[in-house]
Amino acid sequence: MSKGIWLNRSLIVSPIRMALCKTEKQFTQELKRLKIKESEFPDFVSCGADATTHFFKKGREECCIVCLRTAKKITRVQVYSLLVHEAVHIWQAVKECIGEADPSKEFEAYSIQAISQELMGAY
Repeated sequence: MSKGIWLNRSLIVSPIRMALCKTEKQFTQELKRLKIKESEFPDFVSCGADATTHFFKKGREECCIVCLRTAKKITRVQVYSLLVHEAVHIWQAVKECIGEADPSKEFEAYSIQAISQELMGAY
């Protein structure tokens, strides 16, 4: 007897593609794949930061790369906190993309949760 096929429960798909890079080498490879000019490469993470989200627009497609510096001794809780922080920045950009100035509190909470979960899963 075959089992039913369960489907993804996502209600919307983010208009912004997301990636996580844990090393500068990974980040550089992604920038090259996106055909970003080397002269326009941003720093892996901002000065004094342990994580940074970079946004790029290629044609009509928007994407972001979350860069996470893990070389320092930081706890898993600190890593997850950084990822939630970056998820909020991604959510802010998604809201702007979809023209949503005042989303409901639940929509916002579920959206940040979903983005955070994707980042943590990628970590």
